[in-house]
Formats: sequence, C-alpha cells, structure tokens
Amino acid sequence: MAGSAVGIDFGTTNSSIARSIGHSSSVEVVRFPFLGGTTESYRSLLYLENVRHQGKNKLVSWTGPAGIEHYLSRETPGRLIQSLKSFLTSRTLQSTEVFGRRVKIEDLIARILRDLREKAEQQFGVPITSAVAGRPVNFVGAETEEDNRYAENRLRSAYRLAGFETVQFEMEPVAAAHYYESTLQRDELILIRDFGGGTSDFSLIRVGPTIRRRGRTPADLLGNAGVGIAGDAFDARIVRNLVSPHLGSGTQMRSMNKILPVPTWVYAKLERWHHLSFLKAKDTMNMLASVKAQALEPRKIEALIHLVNEDLGYHLHQAVQKTKCDLSTDNDAPFHLSDGFLELDAVAERSSFESWVEVEVAAIEACVDALLQRSGVQPAEVNMVFLTGGSSFVPVVRRIFELRFASDRIRTGMEFTSVAQGLALKASQL
Repeated sequence: MAGSAVGIDFGTTNSSIARSIGHSSSVEVVRFPFLGGTTESYRSLLYLENVRHQGKNKLVSWTGPAGIEHYLSRETPGRLIQSLKSFLTSRTLQSTEVFGRRVKIEDLIARILRDLREKAEQQFGVPITSAVAGRPVNFVGAETEEDNRYAENRLRSAYRLAGFETVQFEMEPVAAAHYYESTLQRDELILIRDFGGGTSDFSLIRVGPTIRRRGRTPADLLGNAGVGIAGDAFDARIVRNLVSPHLGSGTQMRSMNKILPVPTWVYAKLERWHHLSFLKAKDTMNMLASVKAQALEPRKIEALIHLVNEDLGYHLHQAVQKTKCDLSTDNDAPFHLSDGFLELDAVAERSSFESWVEVEVAAIEACVDALLQRSGVQPAEVNMVFLTGGSSFVPVVRRIFELRFASDRIRTGMEFTSVAQGLALKASQL
C-alpha cells in the first residue's frame, strides 16, 4: 500500500486517518494542527470564499481545522458546509450552488479527503494512493440495500477524485472491532456500537487471539445492524426545543388580516447541520424578510435572519454540542450563543433532554434488540460491549446497554479514533 497500511474514517462530523506500524498491532494516528496545538480529530467540514484575484472571482476553500480557523477569522462572508456524508443517499441532491457555481457533492467530499490524504503523507513521509475506508451499516436516509450501494458508490467516486487509486470499504463497527481485538488476550463474543454523527451502527462479532491466528471468516461476524439516528439527531432535538423558540419558532404573523403561524420548514432546516447552509439562498432570505415585516415578534425573526446571514452554523453547532456534553455529567446545563449582536441564553435539564430524545432512543433500542434476535444471541452470551463514538458518553444512551448487559461488561475507549485504527489494522492484513 504505497509503503503504508492506511485506514480512513470519514465521518459525518469528524474524520481521522491512521496506519499500522510494521507487522505489529501498533497504530499511528495522524495529528492535525489546530489553534496552536494538534488534534487527531479532523472536522469533516468545508469553508469556501469567493475571492477577487487579478480582476476575476476565484473560489478558494479550506477544510477541517484550517476551515474552522478561516471561518472564525473571516472578514468577508463565506459558505460553511458540514455533514456532507449525510447527502450521499439523495438522488435528487447531486450538487449545490456555491457563489453562482454548481458543485457536485462528490467534489466537495473529495476536497476534504484530499486534504486528509496530503496531511497523512506529510506525517508518514510516503505517498498514499490506497486505503481501507469506513462506511456505516446503513447510510443516513437509506431505506433499502440499493440505497446503501448507491451511497457507497458516490463515496468511492469521491475517494478516487481525491487521488486514491484503490479503496476497500469496511463496516465502521467491524473496524472498531479490529481495534478492540488488538487489546485482547482471550477470545470474546462482542457487541460493537459505533455512535457517529449521522448513524448508529452495531456488529456482533467473535474476536480474539484465536481468530487473529487462524484468520477471520464470515462465520465470525454474526450480524450487522444500523439506524440513521445518532449525535446529530440529539443535537436537532436541542435546537428544536431550546434554541428555535428564541428564533421565532411557534410564533405568529399577520397576513391579509389573518393570524398565521410563522413557516415551520425553516426551523426543520435549522435542526439539520447539512441543510443549514442552504437557508442562505436568496429566495429564503427574501421570504424571511417578509415574515419579519409581518411577525408579531419581529425581534426573534431578526435574530434568525442574523444567524443565517452571518453563517453562524458552526457557532450554533459548538454551543449545542457543549450543552449536550455538559448534560452527560450534570443534571442541567446552560446554552449560550453570542456574536456581539445575537445573544441567546437558555438552560437545559437532563430530564427534559431525555424526554426530547425518547423516539430516537427507542429506535436505537429496537435496532439492538432486532440484531440480537436475528443472530440468535442472548444478552448473557455477549462477553463484552464496546461503545465508541462521541454519543457513548450520553447517559440515556449508555442505559440502553446497562439494562441489557451487566455494567462490568461495557467498555469504552478511543471514542473518536478507534474506527480509523481498526481500519488501519485491517489494511495491514490485506
């Protein structure tokens, strides 16, 4: 593999890349510069600006940590695009308009993947043209296996556009199992749960020294399952219940001597990071200006217009994530969003948050139970449950597994890089 066994976890929210070292189970993870330090987690976002250069407009872009830094220090309006992986199943959304140019979704994803590859080449000191890449069991929005194949083919095209000559895909929870297996001294039947930004994926798989020695067979994987609900869905509930009311959701407007509700579809877009940047379209902004003129609470609509017009999606995302993380350790947590003009303050209670996400939690529970039933496995037969991904810290999520498995059989670790490390170990075996 061009001198290096490389695994890439291109995630909805964060990405990481790693390679195995020699023939051992040791793995080196790429570290990326960010705000004077380094991070192993590369934000899967793209920031674009329309720059005037030698009398012509030129589209320039940055990704990951560099994209965040340019976005935060911007002097002219730009376009921040997040959660691109969530678009892959859509047959209607093939491209988006960026400063008057149509750009394919695959090209936008390839821009991020190209930077990941080049950063890895700089650290590893070798060219990289091949990789084992992660994919969810079910992509966001997938209703059939044909939808999953369609999304995977689009993602494969993006990898090739980014300079990867060969790409082999591995289920993300199976990749996490490879990482967990590297820490074992005995054989186990494990349930792997990978909590991403867009999907929750599960695998029941036999791992351990015996499997490593004889080589893995299809019979070792007892089953996979996945549902398009994860961290972004929890964030959306916080936006809906805590943030949107401060931006006019649920308020009214006067139109032709009638009292009507403010359009709700705008707030549905606000809840989804991968749709948020589309609200800045000219027709949407004109509509919001008209709503403000007729609104009974115009200052709230003005705040919404400011948030969209100033492209504050990243700030909103960070504020929501902080509240969600704080609720993992505290019974209540503040929400604060400020940019000098916009000031939003609220308090979320853990009990309220857990009621907001009841439907999502029930769907995750059903997915786990269906996997166990299809595989013919009783909870008592599972030796260990390995939870990876950021939402592993959310108490209501953890309780799903504590109710089915003894708490001493639940493990976490390397929540943000275990998939990439497992993919690297898989790559070294090819």
